[in-house]
Amino acid sequence: MPRPYIASRSGEPLHRRTFDVLVLGGGIAGLTAAIAAARRWRVGLLTKSTFDDTTTFLAQGGIAAALGPSDSPELHFQDTVNAGAGLCDEEAVRVLVNEGPDRVRELMDICPRFDKVDGQIVLGREGAHSVARVVHAGGDATGSEVSSALAEAARVGSSVQLYENEFVIGLLTVEGRCVGALTLNLDDGGLTLNVAMVTVLATGGAGQVYGRTTNPPVATGDGIAMAYRAGAAIRDLEFVQFHPTGLAVPGQETVQLVTEALRGEGAYLRNAAGERFMISYDSRAELASRDVVVRAMVAEMRLEGSDHVYLDATHLDAAWLHQRFPRVTAGLAEHGLDLATQLIPVAPVCHYFVGGVVTDVWGRTTVPGLYASGEVASTGVHGANRLASNSLLEGLVFSDRVVRDLDRYIGRLGEDVRRLRFDLPEATADADGSDAVSARHRLTSVMSDKVGVLRRGDDLRAALADLNALTSELRFASLGEAEYELLNLLTLGTQIAKCALLREESRGVHLRDDFPAVDDQHWRRHVTLRLPTHEREEGVIGKVERS
Repeated sequence: MPRPYIASRSGEPLHRRTFDVLVLGGGIAGLTAAIAAARRWRVGLLTKSTFDDTTTFLAQGGIAAALGPSDSPELHFQDTVNAGAGLCDEEAVRVLVNEGPDRVRELMDICPRFDKVDGQIVLGREGAHSVARVVHAGGDATGSEVSSALAEAARVGSSVQLYENEFVIGLLTVEGRCVGALTLNLDDGGLTLNVAMVTVLATGGAGQVYGRTTNPPVATGDGIAMAYRAGAAIRDLEFVQFHPTGLAVPGQETVQLVTEALRGEGAYLRNAAGERFMISYDSRAELASRDVVVRAMVAEMRLEGSDHVYLDATHLDAAWLHQRFPRVTAGLAEHGLDLATQLIPVAPVCHYFVGGVVTDVWGRTTVPGLYASGEVASTGVHGANRLASNSLLEGLVFSDRVVRDLDRYIGRLGEDVRRLRFDLPEATADADGSDAVSARHRLTSVMSDKVGVLRRGDDLRAALADLNALTSELRFASLGEAEYELLNLLTLGTQIAKCALLREESRGVHLRDDFPAVDDQHWRRHVTLRLPTHEREEGVIGKVERS
């Protein structure tokens, strides 16, 4: 399918909305940006599903910030840079750690359910943090508490126009500038041109490219794929963070995360022989950075011929465990497991995309008029391996900076986007359409088998051949949500495999069996991709004219 991203219509009316600021995504990054921007601008926020169907909502971990008396932004900076394995953008990290505490305090005003004892905020410790600095809400329900509070603030306390069940097909561009997005309404099938002076991408990650993931079904990499097609630079896609402790039992549509906070509170990792093995791999034991823990787990599983190890919290107080980790407790109970009395089978699982759309420290992408924040963005704060609980903080900090930069950008625009007109080509169909479901299964199998936790050059080359063949075979009788998601996942999968093959070393979360060492001489740098000008989406979505 040589040009798979043509959006078209079959005689149905083409709707139109106009905003000053269009925000795409309903997680912490999108809601933060929309609420703040609406204080001055006319804002529309579109989310692919509902506000409780986001990666933010599922987050069990908390938010890291230097709030305690024994902590400081400098300590947080050092921990973040150390975890990033030589690839952090230090300017971006300084922004994160210095502005983070104020952003978290502002969030606490919106979300009052952060955990406190005697009026004082409770600070937890997680892997690779030198001190306790992670705040939680509702124990291990931070994501749902924060997401619900922000969504309520957007609905009731702001003028943001909210639209759920809106699938973004592609970005609208004219002369290299982003002027909004084309969307498909998943309730009635209608197409809408959402025209805006500024578009903010906050669409999250792409965990569904692996099938076995902690991400919700909506995490199909749509934002990164559409930005790439529109000409934006993307980078570091080889750095896919596999969380060490995904629940290793069958029958899960979205893999349950067994939160890292458990290891922060004293839980151990044990192999099949019952041995606590992390003390043999790193002086920090279970509190080592995620990439170190994953490497150790993979080594143990290989030695034992097993597909999992065990998390042991049985030495901790049972009543306290159930109170502190209510979501984990409830989720495990669905599989007949109990933290307090049983060893819990765990294995690495796709969790977070470190790479994404390249931005500066103000969230500006390489496409004028397009900003990005949160997991969809590559700000440089995570380097080659994200420090635990820095992700929600990133969304807070950089969405705030995006909004602060809007005055500068919108203020110098000389053209009113409301005067632009867009035409879409008429639809054409292939009578023998491909099955998107089976094609997606082929894709996720290739990614899991050949581009997973531990990689080899031969496997990566085979993966690229498989993905290219799958792309060329696709023929669709019609285009809907399943087909667009598949095309986005194929874009992401291909670029992940390509970047993983290029980086001939092991660094952070990128592990090469055939290149096991860090190679600072050749690879202490980023891998950046940009679609050639003649292949970009301008002219693919439709003809753009000024009326």
